[in-house]
Amino acid sequence: MQTLIPEIDTDIPLPKNAAEAMPNLSPKEELDMRARTIKVLADLAGTSIQPAPEHIEEAETLAREMISNPKMRPEYNRYPNETMAYLAGMVAQTNCMLVDELSELKMYVVNRLIMEIEEAKDSRSRIAALSKLGEVDGVDAFKKRSEVTVQIKPIEEVEKELLTILEGIEYTVEDIKSEEATK
Repeated sequence: MQTLIPEIDTDIPLPKNAAEAMPNLSPKEELDMRARTIKVLADLAGTSIQPAPEHIEEAETLAREMISNPKMRPEYNRYPNETMAYLAGMVAQTNCMLVDELSELKMYVVNRLIMEIEEAKDSRSRIAALSKLGEVDGVDAFKKRSEVTVQIKPIEEVEKELLTILEGIEYTVEDIKSEEATK
């Protein structure tokens, strides 16, 4: 059998190790990549990934740390595959759109506030919910408004109106020098 050796370009530097060859990923991108790899390996081996309670607790603790310190770069290789898979699932669930349109979210907020108003046990809770409902854009119960009416007129009409106003002003001219001489 003949040995084939590919031609290697000499002007392209090769990475020293696998870590250097990896692109810089955000913690979420790295977690997604690791989770996909874990899933593919489990599918190829025909095994399921079932996290035990300690894996779930470990993933939840790691998630809380990542939320409290967004700049944290976790060392994912310290954790077992089950913890990584559970953590990736948690991140995927919280990183999605719950509504298609913001108008749906606004309608939900308004409906919930109305429900809170109707079911409030005391007047303090009812008033708090009513004030929040009054602040919702579109309800604007507490917004102070001022209206400005803009009329666009031809310049000739504006000049005519100004001349009419100026002609209506009564004025007198007093001689200041003669008043000072009498004093």
